[in-house]
Amino acid sequence: MRRRVLMILALAIPPVAAAQQAPAQPRDGVMYAFENFADIYGSRLVAALELIPADRYGFRPTPLQQTVGYIAQHVEAANYGLCERIGDQRHASVAKDSLADTVKARWPKDTLVARLRASIRFCDDAMNHMPALTSGSQARTLLAFETDLAEHYSQVAGYMRQLGMLPPTAVPPRQRTAIELPASALRPFAGVYQLSRDQELDVTVREGVLFVQSTGGASARLWPESAHDFFLKEMDAQVTFVFDANGAVTGLVVHQYGADRPASKIRSAR
Repeated sequence: MRRRVLMILALAIPPVAAAQQAPAQPRDGVMYAFENFADIYGSRLVAALELIPADRYGFRPTPLQQTVGYIAQHVEAANYGLCERIGDQRHASVAKDSLADTVKARWPKDTLVARLRASIRFCDDAMNHMPALTSGSQARTLLAFETDLAEHYSQVAGYMRQLGMLPPTAVPPRQRTAIELPASALRPFAGVYQLSRDQELDVTVREGVLFVQSTGGASARLWPESAHDFFLKEMDAQVTFVFDANGAVTGLVVHQYGADRPASKIRSAR
C-alpha cells in the first residue's frame, strides 16, 4: 500500500510516503490511525499471496473452505464494495468483474495479486480524500474494511502453515548493519517533524546518538545505515531524511509495512 503510518512508537513506527515531500495540509490523526492499520493488514495479505506458489492457488484445507485464489478475488471485490461507501469515488467496473467468483478464483496468480493491489490502492485513495471522519457509518465501514483484511490474512497464514510455509509475520526482518556517523552529521536531522495534525516526531541528538519520539510514544534510537537512512532495532521500520537543493533537511519518510509516509520538518532543534 502507499504512503501511510501512524508513528506511535509505543506500538509501532508508521510508514511514510515514497514521495519526497510531506502533504501541504496535515491530515486528521484519527484517519492516520485507520490508514496505518490498513497498511499493516493489506501489506501482510499481499505479501502472503505473493509467497504462495502459483500452482498452490487451488489449495484449500477441506472441500468446504475457500481456495487461495478464491480468497484473493473475494477480498478484491469486498475492498471495492466497502471503500466506495466511505466517499464519492466509484470503481469503474469492466465485463470481467461480473464473472462468477468460481471463475475468477481460477485466474493466474499474477492477475489475482495485481487486481488485489489495485483494489487496495483504490481504498488508499478513498481514505486519502477523507480529511476526517464525519459519521459513525464511515467509521463502521472502515472497521469492516480493515477487519476483513485482517481476517483473511489470518486465513491465508493458516493455509501457508499447512503448506509448510512461514507467513510473513513469522519471518524475521532483514538484518541491517549500522555504520558510524559523527555527531556533527546527525545534528542537522534534529528537530520536530509533523506527520499529522496531532502527531509529531521529535528527533534529537543525545551523546552523539540520534533518537526519535512520537507524540505520546516512547523514545527509540535511530541507527544509521547510510548518511541519510536510519533503522530501528525494536521493529522493522526505517527512516529516510529528505533534503532540499541546498542540502538542508526539510522532512523525513518513515518506511514500514510495505508503505511510506512523509513528515515535514516544522522546526529545527534549538
